[in-house]
Amino acid sequence: MSTKSPRTTAGRRAAPLLVACAVLAAMVTACSSAPQGPAPAADAFLAAFAGRAVAGAARLTNQPEKASAALRSAWDQLQAEGLTARSGAARVSGDTATVDYSYDWKLPKGRDWRYSGQLQMARAEGRWVVRWTSSNIHPKLGDTQTMALRTEQAPRARVNEQSGSDVLVPGKVTRVAFTAAEATDPGAVANSLAAQLHPIDAAVTADSILAGARDAGATFTVALLNEVEANQVTTRLIGLPGVRLTQQWDLVATDREFAPDLLAQVRKTVIDEVDGKAGWSVVSLNANGVDTDVLTEVAAQPAPSFALSVDRYVQMAAQRAVDAPTEQTMMVVLRPSTGAVLAVAQNKAADRDGPVATIGRYPPGSIFKTVTAAAAMAAGLATPDTVVPCPSRIVIGERTIPNYNDFAVGDVPMATAYERSCNTAFAKLASELAPDALPEAAARLGVVQNYSIDGLPTASGSVPQAAELTQRTEDGIGQGRVLVSPFGMALMAATVARGATPVPYLIAGRPTTVDGARPELAPQVVAGLRAMMRKVVTGGTAERIADQGEVFGKTGEAEVDGGSHSWFVGYRGDLAFAALLVKGGSSDRAVAVTRDMLAALPSGY
Repeated sequence: MSTKSPRTTAGRRAAPLLVACAVLAAMVTACSSAPQGPAPAADAFLAAFAGRAVAGAARLTNQPEKASAALRSAWDQLQAEGLTARSGAARVSGDTATVDYSYDWKLPKGRDWRYSGQLQMARAEGRWVVRWTSSNIHPKLGDTQTMALRTEQAPRARVNEQSGSDVLVPGKVTRVAFTAAEATDPGAVANSLAAQLHPIDAAVTADSILAGARDAGATFTVALLNEVEANQVTTRLIGLPGVRLTQQWDLVATDREFAPDLLAQVRKTVIDEVDGKAGWSVVSLNANGVDTDVLTEVAAQPAPSFALSVDRYVQMAAQRAVDAPTEQTMMVVLRPSTGAVLAVAQNKAADRDGPVATIGRYPPGSIFKTVTAAAAMAAGLATPDTVVPCPSRIVIGERTIPNYNDFAVGDVPMATAYERSCNTAFAKLASELAPDALPEAAARLGVVQNYSIDGLPTASGSVPQAAELTQRTEDGIGQGRVLVSPFGMALMAATVARGATPVPYLIAGRPTTVDGARPELAPQVVAGLRAMMRKVVTGGTAERIADQGEVFGKTGEAEVDGGSHSWFVGYRGDLAFAALLVKGGSSDRAVAVTRDMLAALPSGY
C-alpha cells in the first residue's frame, strides 16, 4: 500500500477548487453584465425616447407597433426641439414593476415643460420590458389618447388718448398701389381711383395720383384703407389696370381725421412693441382628434396699451380751428403743470411739408418780444413800469426800425409798449442788452433746448448770440436770425404759466431727454411777463379773444419774403398754446384761430 504525499494531495484538491472559483467568477461577471431588474430596461427606453430613436424605444416595449406610433406622435404634435428624460426609484412586485420618470421637453420659442410619472414594466422569460401604455408618455393620457401643443396669440397693444379711447388699434390695412406704366390709359385709371377713394380721403384726386406716380417713378401708394373702408371699395378697384391691392397687418387709426400726422409719428415709434407674449398649452386628444383635457397651460401676456397725453377734446377743437384757413396753419397745445402734449394740429396744406408744427422753424416776429422783455427784466434794464420811448420809427446803428403802419404812442411803460407791440421800444431795449442776453433769456423760457420726445420729433428754436448791434436789435423784435417752432413757442407760454419750463412728453412712461442748460426764471420776471401778457388780451392786440376767459397772450407778425407770418401764443388756465399761419398776414388771424379752438372746448377746460 502506497502512501500519498500531503503536498500532492493538497495540490490535487486545489485544482478542482480553482476551477469552481473560476466558473463562479464567470457567472458573477455574466450576471453583472445582464439586466438584474427593471431599472436598466427603463433607462434604455428613456435614453432612446429622449434621443428621438422612436423605433428603438418601441422595440423595448411589449407592443412595439403601438408604442412607435404614440412616441412619434408625441414628438411631432409637440413640435419638440429636445427632451431630457431621467429615471427614478423602481418598485418591483413579482413580474411587474414601476419606475419613476421625469421629462423635460424643450418646445418652440424657448418653452419648457416638465412633469413626472411612472413607467409600467413587466418581466417575461427573465427579461424586463416596458409594458406599453400611453401613461408612459404622460401620466394623464389614456390608452387611445395623444397630446398636442396649442398656441394662443397675445392681443396686440392699442394706443389710447388721454381719456382712454382708442386712436390706433391692431387691424388689417389694404394698400392701394398704382403703377402708371402698367396702365394703357393712366389718366382714366386715376379718375376711377379718385372717384372711389376721394370720399374716403379728400386728399386723393386724379391729379394727386398722377403726380405721385410721376414722382415715385414706379409703384405709388395711393391710399391705405382700414377694413371698413376696404370693404366699401375693394370690389370696384379690382381689375383696374396698373392697380394692385395688398393686405397687411398694421396699427390702424380709428378716425382718419384725428391727428393724422401726429399718429403717424406715434405708429412708427411703437409698432415694434405691440406684440405681447403668446400663451401656449398642451392638450390631450382622443382617437378622433378632439381635445379632451389641458395638461399644462401658460396664459398669453398682452402688451400693455400705450397711453398718449393727447386730449381728444383739445385735439379735435384745435384741428377744426386750423382746418378753416387755406394757408398752412398749425397749433400746438401743452399742459403747463405736467408738460403733457395735448394737441398737435395741422391743416392739409401744412401736412404736405411734414410735422412742421413741431419741427418747422420760422421767424417769430413780435411774439419774441416776450424773450426780449424777460432779458431786459433779468438784466435790471427795465420792469413793466419802466417808461420807454415808442416813436413811429427809431434809428439804431445803420438800421431804421418802424412800427406797424408807423404808429407812435410816445413815452410809455414797457407793459404798454408790449401791449401795443411797439417795435421801436423793444428794438431800443435789445440794443442795450449784452450779446448773450437774448439766448440766456430764451433758455430760461425753454426755447433753445433740444427735447427728445418718444413719438414726437421736435425742434424748439435757435437764438444765436449777437455781438453786432444791428443784429441784436433785429433779433430783439423777432426779425433777425432768430427762428422758432410752434412747439417751442407753446413751451415758452407754458413756462410763463407755470413759472418754470415743464418737461414735455407724449407717451406716458416714456422719459423725455432734455439737452441744454435749463436756468431758472426769476419770480419777478414771471410776474412781469404774466401782467404784460394779460394786458395784450384785455386792451391790446388780442382783444378779439378777451371773451374766452382769463387768457394771457402775445401777438406777432413776422415779415418774410412774399408776406408775413401770423402768430399768437399764450395760455389760459392749464392750457398753453401757440398758433401760426404761414404767410397768413395780420396776427389777428392767429388770434381768431386760437379763439375758435378755445370756444369749441367743453366747459371746464
